[in-house]
Amino acid sequence: MRPALERLLLIEQQLLNDPAALPAAEWQLRQLLDPDLQADTAAQQRLYAGLRAVGRRELRRELAGIHARLYGPLPSAWPHRAAAWLRAFIQAN
Repeated sequence: MRPALERLLLIEQQLLNDPAALPAAEWQLRQLLDPDLQADTAAQQRLYAGLRAVGRRELRRELAGIHARLYGPLPSAWPHRAAAWLRAFIQAN
């Protein structure tokens, strides 16, 4: 396996609490000795957080669609859409 992939596997094992992961003390020592490993681990954690957020957003969208098909559109849906548009507008500026 390429060294980059082995490094990614090592990081994922640590973050996902894989049984094959290194002991905590050895992992901390490696991070102290290799600042790039620390940065790569932080980037991987941010990636996982982003993926979870996107997954939750997609699940909410699917559930809202199911609810709309079963019970019709939500009566108070427009304030939520307006607030979401306003938040996006503010973040863009």
